[in-house]
Amino acid sequence: MEVKVTGADASDLAGGIKLVEPLQERFPRLSLMWGDSHYGGQFLEWVKEHLGWDVQTVRRLGTVRDENLIDPKPTRHESKGGFAVPKRWIVERSIAWITRWRRLARDHEGLPQTSEAFIKISASRRMLSHLAVAFA
Repeated sequence: MEVKVTGADASDLAGGIKLVEPLQERFPRLSLMWGDSHYGGQFLEWVKEHLGWDVQTVRRLGTVRDENLIDPKPTRHESKGGFAVPKRWIVERSIAWITRWRRLARDHEGLPQTSEAFIKISASRRMLSHLAVAFA
């Protein structure tokens, strides 16, 4: 949907706002977002106030409870075989697939826009490789 790379000096709140602002026009029916625990607190309030969306923060098991976080028992997506995958694993697995691309294994880029472009290329290549197998 969107990729945003910011410098280490930018807060998670500022980076999150830069990420989600353009999504409102592109995805008008969007009403729920998932984010990790860094996107709790002020970000939750800002998104609700400015965009009208709900944000659920997904966290690891065994962390301290917070009223802004979802139940510590992860929500699962059921498959036909009964195997369940927590939401956090979906995000972490996707990031792991992208970073398997050698260019993204280390931080070589000088500009955030270059990093964003290579992340999009890596994700596109992964999706296209799955389509190629499906249509072969």
